[in-house]
Parts: sequence; structure tokens; C-alpha cells
Amino acid sequence: MKLTVVGGGSTYTPELVDGLARLRDTLPLDELVLVDPATDRLDLIGNLSRRILTRHGHHARVLTTPDLDKAVDGADAVLIQLRVGGQAAREQDETWPLTCGCVGQETTGAGGLAKALRTVPVVLDIADRVRRANPDAWLIDFTNPVGIVTRALLREGHRAVGLCNVAIGLQRKFAALLGVPPATVHLDHVGLNHLTWETAVRLNGPDGEDVLPRLLTTHGDTIAADLRLPRALLDRLGVVPSYYLRYYYAHDEVVRELRTKPSRAAEVAAMESELLTLYADPALDTKPDLLARRGGAYYSEAAVDLAAALLTGTGSPYQVVNTLNRGTLPFLPDDAVVEVPATVTTTGPVPLPVRPVSPLYAGLMADVTAYEHLALEAALHGGRDRVFQALLAHPLIGQYEYADTLTDQLIAHNREHLAWA
Repeated sequence: MKLTVVGGGSTYTPELVDGLARLRDTLPLDELVLVDPATDRLDLIGNLSRRILTRHGHHARVLTTPDLDKAVDGADAVLIQLRVGGQAAREQDETWPLTCGCVGQETTGAGGLAKALRTVPVVLDIADRVRRANPDAWLIDFTNPVGIVTRALLREGHRAVGLCNVAIGLQRKFAALLGVPPATVHLDHVGLNHLTWETAVRLNGPDGEDVLPRLLTTHGDTIAADLRLPRALLDRLGVVPSYYLRYYYAHDEVVRELRTKPSRAAEVAAMESELLTLYADPALDTKPDLLARRGGAYYSEAAVDLAAALLTGTGSPYQVVNTLNRGTLPFLPDDAVVEVPATVTTTGPVPLPVRPVSPLYAGLMADVTAYEHLALEAALHGGRDRVFQALLAHPLIGQYEYADTLTDQLIAHNREHLAWA
């Protein structure tokens, strides 16, 4: 079995390789190919990947190459984890929206739209090349904004599933608080990528006992602190929102914070520099502790589980994925991409039935779905008017003066990545 990682030079990659090594019985891998134009980083991470696999007694070959077509030839699955423009572009995404008093973030708001515009054409080109090389290969998209990128892939008929680590992170957190094995915890996880709520936490399957009220009563302070939201809000809602909901529920507070501290991009860039120094140590054969602070916790477990289900029909019976709505949430279009629990087999994901969603959450989902539709139109076809419409539709912007100003700033900061600009 061959797995190709596009963006294999990412500092995330040792996290994935660690999961492949530890879960080798779940996904029997013969060849791992890391592809990235940054050959200096690729060599470091390729060598570390070999040492990690050797430490665990895994005999898969690790190949590195800047040649995408060579890398995807014969691949059973291709995992896409790239960042167009690197941390420098992310730094811009997180800063220029603040001039209008709007949140600066890499996956939502104006910064998220900028990332989508840079990313969608690149990912679609990769997907077309994968399909020419091997039309049966699965594409696993971990590239943000996952919902928009996955929607673009599915719209073009690619065999694609979107993946995010928010759900598995909460599952592991809740399991630890409850003192039970993670596999026994099932989340009623509903929404869009980076716009989700846990409306129930069930033990032993999707029809099991809902222990969310107990979690909020006993551990509400801990959960609220992790989300950086007031405990009283969680008690009033009776659900656990993802930490990305803080950008909506506490927007002005977040903007004030972002204006007075270094950007997350700057923090990550510093960590990446330190990580690459660690990776260069020929004695290192484990993922360093620092990697946990880089983000993407449990990414490897989620990715291995999903790949195993798609390629071999094994893996967890229920997984949270990004896939076509197709009536799962009746208040959204069928071609929207939703993030919900699904059964995943070699034929792809099938969402589980979702219990009725409160208008408090359904309304915001519908608003952001409309924005994502407009964002994808802008990414595919370009044009200032399409960018303006997407920004005007976004719940975190929504005023024409802001949308006008942010449109000009987005184009100015991303001109080199926008063929139409």
C-alpha cells in the first residue's frame, strides 16, 4: 500500500509518521512518499520519518521528491496538507483584517477567504494530476479551509474526504475527563468545518447514554477554560461549541486580544524553526514534545483511521468527516459540505442521521454555508465583485464599507497568488 503526502515538508509530518508507525496493524503501509518543493525541509523530515519507523519496527519505505507526478503515481491515497504562501501569507491573513476591526484568522473571516482563494486552484490542480495518474486513489484533505477545499474537490467529482482534528481532540478530552477509553465515546458532532457543536456525548455508540449534562456539571470549568469561553455560556447553551466559535461568540474581545499580542503565525514560525533544528539531530527518532504545541493534536490517529476505512474497510465504525450534505442537514443545500459523524467504507463516507438542530445553530450554519458557496465561486472564477460578495455575506464582516476595504486589502496582499488579479 502506498500513501503520498503532499506538503510532506511540513513540520506536522512527523506527527503523521508517528501514527503510521504506532498503528501499523490498522493501516498496513509499504511505501510512504513525501512530496514538497522545499527540498531542504523535505530531506530533514524524510530522514526523521525513516528513524521513527525504524524505532517502531515498521519496514515501510520512505521516499522524498519534489516531483508531484512521480509521487502520486500508483498511490492508493493522497493526503493533502499544504499551505500556499507559507507562514508569511498566514501572518498577513491574521493581521490586515484587524485594520477594520474584524478578526484576523487563517480559516475564517477575511483571512480565511484569502487562504481559500490561494489554495483552491492549487489543490484542484493536484487533484487533477492524481486522477490522471490513478483515478481510484482517495484524496484526504487536511488543508484549510477544509470545508471550502473539500467542497471544491467534490464539486469536480474527485474521490475526496475532508478531515479535521477538532472532533477527535474533543473526544479524547471528554474520555479523559470521564475516565473511559476514547473508543467508547461517540460525539453528536454537527456543523461545518470549524463551525461545530457537540450536542451530545454518548457512551458506547450513537444510541448510547448522553453524558454531556454530567460533563458540563462536573467539568464545565475545565471545558470552558479550554475553549476560552465563560462557563455560564456553556451552561446556558447546554452544548460544547468548538473553540472556533469564540471568533463569533466573543468577536470584539478576540479582536482586542489580537491587536495586543504577536500573531499565531509568528508563534508557529518560531516553533517551526526550533522543530527543524530538532529534526536535524540524527539521534532523534521520536516526535518531539514541542510538536504538540504546533497544533494538530491527534491528527495522525484521525488520518490513519480514515485512510484505513477508505482503503481496507477497517478502522473505527464511526468517524467525523467533511463530506457532502445530501439531506443530512435538511436546512442546507445538498452540495454543501458538512462535518458530521459517518460510517466510512471503501466506497466512501455515509453520514449518520442527525437529530434536529436548534435554530440557534442552524441559522449560523446556513449563513456560513452561503458564504462558503460565494467563497468557492471567487476561488474558481476570480474577480473583485465575487470577493466583495463573499466578504459581505460573512457573518464576521457583513458591512459594505468593511467588505469594500477588505476586498482591496485581500487582493493587494495576495496578488502574486491570484491569477486573475
